[in-house]
Amino acid sequence: MQFFYHKYDLPEDVEFKNDIAIDCEAMGLNILRDRLCVVQISDGNGSAHLVHFPSAEYAAPNLKKVLSNEKTIKIFHFARFDLAIIEHYLCIKLKNTYCTKIASKLSRTYTDSHSLRELCSELLDIKISKQQQCSDWGAKELTQQQIEYAGSDVLHLHALRAALTKMLIRENRKDLAQQCFDFLPTRAELDLLGWNEKDIFAHH
Repeated sequence: MQFFYHKYDLPEDVEFKNDIAIDCEAMGLNILRDRLCVVQISDGNGSAHLVHFPSAEYAAPNLKKVLSNEKTIKIFHFARFDLAIIEHYLCIKLKNTYCTKIASKLSRTYTDSHSLRELCSELLDIKISKQQQCSDWGAKELTQQQIEYAGSDVLHLHALRAALTKMLIRENRKDLAQQCFDFLPTRAELDLLGWNEKDIFAHH
């Protein structure tokens, strides 16, 4: 495993040859209050690039170019949050996405456990630590422990996508999952516009 740490943007010479796994770290879970601090990216080759924003400076043209590439599938775990916070702070709307949490909820109906840690444990027999989950991602410098934690969050998403897609096909829900993935940018937009707590499909 290799983790590459960058501040404010990806270097121009960084290339991703495959679909990319993406995750974000923020100061909290309230997108309008808690700013984006880290974007992690991996193309499934065992390494991850971390772009750290110690302050609210989000020009990041190289990062935005990578994220805006509609030809690559962007793999997330709980894409709803990541899409919304990327749109709010980086001002780009991501398309062509895959969410392992949604895929898990549609295929693994025998359980209510759909966390990244649970999926890695059951489907990949890999134990990941969430010890650094609640830490100061807006610090001037990230610790090595933070870098390793954030990087590990994207290292296994390609393998999880492969395992979950097999389950979706087996249960005849792959097309349904794709329709959910296609709706994710709209769901993120609703969250940003204030409908994060309201189910507009509910009767009341």
